[in-house]
Amino acid sequence: MNDFKDNNKVISLFSGAGGMDIGFEMAGFETVVAVEHDISCCKTLKINRPNLSLIQGDISQISTDEILKAGGLKPTETAVVIGGPPCQPFSLAGKRMGMDDPRGKLILEFIRIVRESLPTVFVMENVRGMVNWQEGKAIEAIMNEISEPIYFEGQEYVYTVNKAILNSVDYGVPQYRERIFLVGNRLNKTFKFPEATHTNAKNGTLNLFEENKQKVKTVWDTIGNLPQADEPSETALRVSGTIKERIKNHGY
Repeated sequence: MNDFKDNNKVISLFSGAGGMDIGFEMAGFETVVAVEHDISCCKTLKINRPNLSLIQGDISQISTDEILKAGGLKPTETAVVIGGPPCQPFSLAGKRMGMDDPRGKLILEFIRIVRESLPTVFVMENVRGMVNWQEGKAIEAIMNEISEPIYFEGQEYVYTVNKAILNSVDYGVPQYRERIFLVGNRLNKTFKFPEATHTNAKNGTLNLFEENKQKVKTVWDTIGNLPQADEPSETALRVSGTIKERIKNHGY
C-alpha cells in the first residue's frame, strides 16, 4: 500500500455482486464507483452497498467521463481500475469465439476506460482459456494494446503489464479455480505476484520450497462443522441429476 498512501480509490468494472471489490477493500482500498450491466447483480449491490455509486448499463455505452464523475475523480486520480470482463468467449468450454464474439470485445472497453482514466494500477481477471485463444495471439494483442503510450496534458504515460495464472487452491481457498491476472502500472515497476501459501504435497514429501506451506484446504475443512443440512428439495435433486451430463456436453 506504500504507493497508495495518498490515494486508495478504486473503479470497479464488470462488478458482478462485488466479490473482487471486497477483496480490494480488505486490502485497504475504497470502491468509489461500480459499473455493472446485470440487473440482478445491481440489485444485490444496492442492497449490500447502499452508499456505493453504481452505474447500471452497457459499458460500451458509458463514457469514462461519466464513470469518473460518478466517483468524484479526474484522470490520473484513480488508484486502481479492476474488473473481469465476460469470459465466455475465452473459456475452454463453448464455441470459444474469442474477440469475434461481442462479449470478447468488452475487454476492449476495459482497456478504453483504463487508458482514459489513467489509474496508477489496473487489475484484469479472466479464465485460463484466454491464454490459449489463437495460440496466445489474443492475450498478446491485449497486452500490446494496453501498453501503448498515452498522452495526456503534455505528459506521456506507459503501462508496464505482467500476467500470471493463479489457482485459488494455492492460496487457501477450498476450490481448484485457475484464472489469468493481468496487472499493469504506470510506475515503471515489475509486479511480483504473491507466492503460493498452500501445497498439495503429502507429509514427508515437501521439498525445500514447500516446507513453509500449508496443506491445501478441502471443502470439508471449511464447512464440515456446519449443522446438518435440510433434505434437498425436489428441484435441487432434479438439477443435481443433470450435472454430469452438462459437464460432459458443455465442460462445466
